[in-house]
Formats: sequence, C-alpha cells, structure tokens
Amino acid sequence: MDTDTTTAVLILLGPPGAGKGTQARRLEERFGLIQLSTGDLLRAAVAAGTPAGLAAQTVMEAGGLVSDEIVLAILRERMAAPDVKAGVILDGFPRTAAQAAALDTLLAEAGQKVTAAISLGVDDAAMIARVAGRFTCARCGEGYHDTFKQPAQAGCCDKCGGTEFKRRADDTAETAQARLAAYHAQTAPLIAHYRALGVLQTVDAMQGIDTVAQELGSIVSRVSA
Repeated sequence: MDTDTTTAVLILLGPPGAGKGTQARRLEERFGLIQLSTGDLLRAAVAAGTPAGLAAQTVMEAGGLVSDEIVLAILRERMAAPDVKAGVILDGFPRTAAQAAALDTLLAEAGQKVTAAISLGVDDAAMIARVAGRFTCARCGEGYHDTFKQPAQAGCCDKCGGTEFKRRADDTAETAQARLAAYHAQTAPLIAHYRALGVLQTVDAMQGIDTVAQELGSIVSRVSA
C-alpha cells in the first residue's frame, strides 16, 4: 500500500439495518470513493487467486473462519490498487477492538491513518423493523424496504431496471435481535476507540435517507479537504 494511493480512509460504524451499504454507495457516486466490504473483498481475492485470496480459500474450503491476519492481508492488497486513489470506505471492518488496532498498524506502516470513523446512531427497536423488511435488486444490489423504500414502479428496480429481487435468509426479527446484541458487545466499543483517536463523527441514522446522505457528504467533504 503506497502512501499516495489513498487520500481518505473512512469507516462506517453501525448495526445491521443502519443503512451503511446504501450510504456507502452514495458516497462512492459523489466522491469517487471505493466501498470495501469484507465479504466482497474475500470473494474477489479468491476469484483473483491472490496470495491472501488463496490462503482464505483454503480456510473456507475446510469450513473454518478466515483469520484477521488473512483479512488484513487482503485489505492491504486491495488498497494498493490504483482505483482507490480518491479514498476508501470500510464497511464491516473493523468489527472488534483487536481488528481496529491491527488496522491502525497496517495504515501506520504506510504512513496513513483513519481519516474518519462515522457512527450511524440508531434505535434498536426501529432497526429490527428495518432489517426484517429489506430486500435488494438481484442484478445491481440496490436496497429497498417493504415500508420505507419501495421501487417507484412495482417490481422494477429504480437503478438498473431489474425485475428480480431477493431477501437475505437471516433478515428476520429474531436474527436481527441476535445481530444487534453482537454489535453492541463487539463493535460499539470501537466508538470509544475512535473518539480517543479524535476521528469519530456521529450521524443520526434514524433520519431520512437523503438527510443522512447530506450529513455524511458534509463530513466527508470536511475531513477530506
């Protein structure tokens, strides 16, 4: 990872249903940033056959969990690519204090640091309702919701015109409660970590999608200046 390749390293913190994916896509379009989610990184590295991707493939084929070391190696490989020059948005990583410390070290080795960690504040009960009603376009991944965001034309994706949609099998009220508990236990303490580093920003994610996007855009404009 070259110190000239990445001008901004942004982290989105928030529980399932907080809108991290939706907002990350908007930031990508507005600022030319690249969203890096752990799952996508792993799949891409495996498909590309990179050294870290091959290591991850071996672990996954054996039914194991990919270690933090492998995830960090894949992240390092990806952040060395030329298309991340404008900056990156980390979605889903780090999730724990150990991962946050490891990320700080990885960035420091390249003379970089986290530009901003943005915490999307939510209400737990509302999050459960959000998660249980969401679905996505099977073609482009655009997100929708039974109550809050239906396609403008029923059965047709606003973004790409696709007509097939899908729901995650674990998007139920029961699994949402379990994932929220895991978030509060593991990831919420990261808020204190980034506050101590002086890079924490907060946004009320219970506001409308456009309002949240506007506030996030203002933060990114400010910290990236």
